[in-house]
Amino acid sequence: MASDRPRTSISAWRPSVPGIAEVFHAHFTDHAYPAHTHDTWDLMILDDGSVDFALDRRRHGATGSTSILLLPPGVPHDGRTVTASGFRKRNLYLDETVLPQRLAGRAVDAPVLSDGPLRHRIHRLHTALVHAGDGFEAECRLSFIRERLHLHLDALRPREPGREASRLATGLRELLDSRIRAGVSLSEAAAVLHAHPTHLIRCFKQTYGLPPHRYLTGKRVDQARRLLLDGHRPAGVAADVGFHDQAHLSRHFTRHVGTTPARYQRARTGSAPIPT
Repeated sequence: MASDRPRTSISAWRPSVPGIAEVFHAHFTDHAYPAHTHDTWDLMILDDGSVDFALDRRRHGATGSTSILLLPPGVPHDGRTVTASGFRKRNLYLDETVLPQRLAGRAVDAPVLSDGPLRHRIHRLHTALVHAGDGFEAECRLSFIRERLHLHLDALRPREPGREASRLATGLRELLDSRIRAGVSLSEAAAVLHAHPTHLIRCFKQTYGLPPHRYLTGKRVDQARRLLLDGHRPAGVAADVGFHDQAHLSRHFTRHVGTTPARYQRARTGSAPIPT
C-alpha cells in the first residue's frame, strides 16, 4: 500500500576531502526543520520540488532544479516542504577553510543564488563524492566552487593564466608523475608550487588540454594495462597503481579502454586479426 512506503530517504557521510564536513542527500515528502544553527556553511541544491525556509527571521523559497541555497554558520534557519511531493536535495556542509565567517552577512542578505555554472559544478562534485577513490577530483572541483562563491559574496574574480602557465603546469605534471600510486592533494601541490589551487588547475588545463585529476587517472589506467598484460590480478593491480579498490579501477578502466580489466586481461592471449 502507498501508506506503507517510506516518506523519507536519506544518506550521509563524511568524505576525506578537506573543507567538507559532511555530505547529506535526502528526499522529504512531509518534514519541517525547527529553527536551528550550524557550525558550518550549508550549500544546498534542489533536484526537484520546493522548499520554504526562514533565515534570520526572513522567509525565502526555492523551487525546481536551478536554485542554490547558501546558509551561513551561526545564523538561525528552519525549513519545510511546500507540496505533497516534497523535495529532493543534496547538501554540502563546508567549513571556514572554504568560506570565512566574515562573509556570513552577505549570505544572509541573499541566500538563494541563481547561477547555472555554479550549480553544475556542485552537481559534478556530488557525483565525485559518491566514489571514495575520487578524492583528488573532488578537491579540484571544490576549489572551483569556492572560487565561484567568493565571486558572489566577495566580488573576487579569478586570475587568468599568464606566462607562468607552462612552468606551473610542468611542475604539477612532474609532481603527479612522481606520485602516481600515492597521489597528491591539491592543497599540497599548490603549496609545493606556490600557486593558488584553481590557478594551478587552469594553468595545467591550458597547457595539456585536460584537468590534472583526469591526467592522473589516465596515467593510472596506462599502468594498469601494462600490469594486466603481465598477468597480475585486477584486485592487486588496483592497489599497485593507486585506485581505491577493484571497483574503482574497473569504473575508470572501462571508461578509458571500453572493457573491464578482467576482459582486457583475458584478451591478452588472443590472436590478432589477419589482414585482408
